[in-house]
Amino acid sequence: MSKRHLELTSSTVAHDSDFPNAAPLHQSTCIPSHRDKSRQGISRHDLSNFANDWLLDGQFRLHSPNTIATRRIFIKNLLWFLERRRFEHCGVTELKHFFIYLSNGHEEPGGRWGNSQLKKPLRPISIKDYFVNFASMFDWFVAENLIETSPLKGLPIPKVRASQIQPLSDAHVSKLLEAAKHTASPKRNTAILLLLLDCGLRASELCGLKMKDLDVEVRRCYVLGKGSKHRSVFFGRNTAKALWQHLRAEARAPDDFVFYAERGRKAREPLTRNGLTQLVGRLGQAAQIKAVRCSPHSLRHTYAVSFLRAGGNVFTLREALGHTNLQMTQKYVVIAEADVEAQSKLFSPMDRLSLR
Repeated sequence: MSKRHLELTSSTVAHDSDFPNAAPLHQSTCIPSHRDKSRQGISRHDLSNFANDWLLDGQFRLHSPNTIATRRIFIKNLLWFLERRRFEHCGVTELKHFFIYLSNGHEEPGGRWGNSQLKKPLRPISIKDYFVNFASMFDWFVAENLIETSPLKGLPIPKVRASQIQPLSDAHVSKLLEAAKHTASPKRNTAILLLLLDCGLRASELCGLKMKDLDVEVRRCYVLGKGSKHRSVFFGRNTAKALWQHLRAEARAPDDFVFYAERGRKAREPLTRNGLTQLVGRLGQAAQIKAVRCSPHSLRHTYAVSFLRAGGNVFTLREALGHTNLQMTQKYVVIAEADVEAQSKLFSPMDRLSLR
């Protein structure tokens, strides 16, 4: 998951209170209370109960905290929708209505999920994430003999058309860095931008970075990526300098986070993915960048394309980005090669000669 705006909270552990009608996690919920065998699906009451067990199973299997947090929010949103529409059952029809709502809920009065600030469409990749996670949940219900058949079985997975990657130009980067200087936390925000642009970190990776994971002298940090996989990433002298200037303001323990929230409810509250997304977006607005969407992920794109244009190879880039296969990295090669082609045509040595 990623680096996409999924409207997540910062909590990462499942709680009994997450789903109002759910039984406590320690209480067995193996026997459905209101299952309608004549319909394919599950009652809203049982869905609320079984979802907690699914989250608990994920924690037992050591799924990453980000994965658990994302799944919890997805389930809470589904239960909110079912209650809002007064659906007591969750089957094929209800799920179709839910995925339609994901596409156009931002147009409803009050915004998506009743949040007036969520007036923008949900990205197709986020809708696909809902589908994939719910498919996994219902398959687990089937495996545990909680339901007979998954209501998503036979439904096509939402399509996500490949979008054109738009990296920031050097001029855009300079404007972002200049905008960071005029914020309430200039040293922190400059260090954040440089680390994202110099390492291609995902938003969750930067927010989860702790002091014990960072070695400024060696110019390396140890990050926890998708699938709970760790990797080392390296940064340059300018980024190291910005990190020193940010960190020397106060002493920190090894388990302290590198970046705190600017207006945290508690002292030393870590920066969240949502907070980071809002920060980069505000800097983009202050820098008056309109041609390219400014987000942590666009900075990751910028790092990847810049790395290749500078002569880096795709295999090293795959490791730096934490991709599981080369196909995921190949999309950046297309952008970089297109740049080389344009430059070659523009500055062809032989075209500059007057040949007869």
